[in-house]
Amino acid sequence: MERTEAGLEGTVDVDLSGTWRAAPADEALRREATDPSYDDGGWEELRVPGHWRSSPAFADHDGPVLHRHRFAAPDRFGPGATDPAPAADRRSWLVLDGAFYTTDVWLDGTYLGDTEGYFFPHAFEVTEQLASGDEHVLAVEVACLPQHDRAAKRNLTGVFQHWDLIDQDGNPGGLWRPVRLEQSGPVRIRHSRAVCRTADERAAVVALRVVLDATEPTTVTLRTQLAGVADERQQPLAAGENRVEWTVTVPEPALWWPWALGGQPLEDLVVEVVDEQGRVSDRRHRRIGLRRVALRDWVLSVNGERLFVKGANLAPARLALGEAEPELLARDVALARQSGLDMLRVHGHISRPELYEAADEAGVLLWQDLPLQWGYHRSVRRQARRQAREAVDLLGHHPSIYLWCGHNEPMALDIEPDALEDPHRRNRLATRAAAAQLLPTWNKTVLDGSIRRVLEHTDGSRPVVPHSGVLPHPPLLDGTDSHLYFGWYHGEERDLGPTLRRWPRLARFVSEFGAQAVPDDAGFLEPERWPELDWTRARDRHALQRAFFDRHVPPGDFATFEAWQAATQAYQAELLRHHVETLRRLKYRPCGGFAMFCWNDVQPAVTWSVLDHQRRPKAGLAALAHACAPVIVVADRLPAVLRPGDRIDLDVHVVSDARVAHADVVVDAELSWRSRRAAGAAGAEAVAASSGSDRDPGGAHEPGPPGAAPGSLTWRWQGDLPADSCVRVGAVAADLPGTAAGCQLALDLRVSGAGLAWSSRTTADVAAL
Repeated sequence: MERTEAGLEGTVDVDLSGTWRAAPADEALRREATDPSYDDGGWEELRVPGHWRSSPAFADHDGPVLHRHRFAAPDRFGPGATDPAPAADRRSWLVLDGAFYTTDVWLDGTYLGDTEGYFFPHAFEVTEQLASGDEHVLAVEVACLPQHDRAAKRNLTGVFQHWDLIDQDGNPGGLWRPVRLEQSGPVRIRHSRAVCRTADERAAVVALRVVLDATEPTTVTLRTQLAGVADERQQPLAAGENRVEWTVTVPEPALWWPWALGGQPLEDLVVEVVDEQGRVSDRRHRRIGLRRVALRDWVLSVNGERLFVKGANLAPARLALGEAEPELLARDVALARQSGLDMLRVHGHISRPELYEAADEAGVLLWQDLPLQWGYHRSVRRQARRQAREAVDLLGHHPSIYLWCGHNEPMALDIEPDALEDPHRRNRLATRAAAAQLLPTWNKTVLDGSIRRVLEHTDGSRPVVPHSGVLPHPPLLDGTDSHLYFGWYHGEERDLGPTLRRWPRLARFVSEFGAQAVPDDAGFLEPERWPELDWTRARDRHALQRAFFDRHVPPGDFATFEAWQAATQAYQAELLRHHVETLRRLKYRPCGGFAMFCWNDVQPAVTWSVLDHQRRPKAGLAALAHACAPVIVVADRLPAVLRPGDRIDLDVHVVSDARVAHADVVVDAELSWRSRRAAGAAGAEAVAASSGSDRDPGGAHEPGPPGAAPGSLTWRWQGDLPADSCVRVGAVAADLPGTAAGCQLALDLRVSGAGLAWSSRTTADVAAL
């Protein structure tokens, strides 16, 4: 039993983490095991914090699971305490920092209550129980029931229990964060909230709210310290809960910025409740950043500075989130910044505290989803509203969080993996999904509208969107962000640009796009069985979508598993590159940014990620980082197939996310053609040089016809490049000569100048005469 000083006068926290006893719960055991005298010596050992499926004894168990722990009363709690505050004035609390998903709690046979919600702490007062003796027994029944009707789920666990990137039979149940004993004086801070409502160079205003639990009517002093500002106020309290709100103004604050715009100063915020004898009864400490954010038609500004957002969807670090190392979470954030990303979307879940601390320190913005994914039962509305408030209390002080999103894809569909393999079932799902987009539904209209209002009222400092992935349409003309899976679920990857030209509003913010790719370490697929892989197990346990690979990178076209594996990664890399280039060329007209899908894997899997579950990169990571460089050159796409004599007329743009202008920037373009065999070798070198990848994404290269002659045409433009801009510099215009017949055509683009050096290559085949 670990004891840690909490910083209060005469107060300690006691960590009850360690080895507990556990057994599958049933009615008979539930009646007996809550009795302190019950002998649990025959139960299995289970680590807390943790997840029960990590124990071999519960590896296939769906719960509920009874957890039991015996502990000695801390000598500074209850009778005999020698602290400055009399024992009679001290209150003890049992705190469950995180439990998946519901619990019932007993201490010494006394039922304390139940909890629901996995990501925020739950507290019970246990002053009388701890004062009654020296030995105590804590019993916690934890349930995370499988959601059999996943179109009407009742657990608000988001992607942890319904997602196409995870094992369909997984269960995250358990006491995944520490269980602790805390003490306070006679007035306890039951809830607290801090949000920076506004900030500029002159002043920052931080709104504070606390819920104070007092044993009797009294008057306390609320003492606040923030960035050198000390604030004290007298507050009368009634017995029971009291809600108090106030603001603190910081003059000339050090503003927090995303990494691309500036530094990340963080301030210590301390709120203390001081009783009538001058003793600190309770205290809360947070690290907060002072900044303001605004979103206008999906264009973000931070502290008044506009920012084009380049991002990725972040999956949970692990399905067993309690076992995710803090270093892993910090590395995810650091690698995103190194790859040129401004933002991570915390997709369909709320993560561990270390993620938010790392994002604050690194200046990486976070789009924060609530843990709602697809369809929910009508009974969850009140709980969803409550958990929205808890999310703001828990996370509202983090400057990295710039956006709340209530619900991902609020379509009440249970998409079984095997349904995607049957064209008829797939078409029926597509029809139902389209209807859910176009028509009012309870999830989209009632539930999400209710969550949005709670977030707006509770926070008030950052934008709120009710849901993600709802396209513009009557009667909800505005819609939200777009999920556009061209080149995977629908159409071809080249269809994105033409679609956005026809329907520009879809480009305002594209928060999901991508293609699946097989990771380098794919032993879980048993590649030695190629081509007779266990495709069913790969689908159900490892998320592989065979039907869409058959459409875009057919396994049957490859003699070896390794060749197919490389081709899937090359396809993903090419799609990501061209999608990002297309969206960046639409910068602010109307695109405010993007978030590719997705950053990381939760488990061994074949998904849309660019990092596998061990954070080993796929080829797509290098392509993404290359396309997210601060300054790039983008040209219209070459047609997939050309003929001699065809006219090529491609607009060329330079896109700059740099915050300073560049003078005398040079843009070079070269259009060249050579036999496919020679182009294969040259193309591999060019791709590796420009993207940082050592893979050859072009596949096999056949020789051109006898007499095919190489050739090239070049263009150069020079001028000044404004900061934060997208500038058309000219066009690559030419008629393909007959000597290009049967060759591979390559368009090489380069930008150079003071501090600039970036290049790219795009290829297309020229038909033989």
